[in-house]
Amino acid sequence: MRQSKSPQIDENALSKKYRTSVTRLIKLWKDGRSDVEVATQTGIDLMTLRQIKSDIELAHRRIRLKKKKEAFAKSQASLQHQIFLRPLL
Repeated sequence: MRQSKSPQIDENALSKKYRTSVTRLIKLWKDGRSDVEVATQTGIDLMTLRQIKSDIELAHRRIRLKKKKEAFAKSQASLQHQIFLRPLL
């Protein structure tokens, strides 16, 4: 089984949107290929490739922000609980 450390994005939705294999593009980028090399190898327009890349980055940014907000809310809830139990401190 494959366990990933990075947050998961919906690669299938992006693949349908751009009519290409986004999983394959990600693997090529992880192998160290430049955008021009990936565009040449896959036959995708360079501007479309950059749009796919920005969509992936935006999805990762949204996931990180969501986790950050959840962690902040959790820490605030525990802080309020401590104040309620020890009001004189």
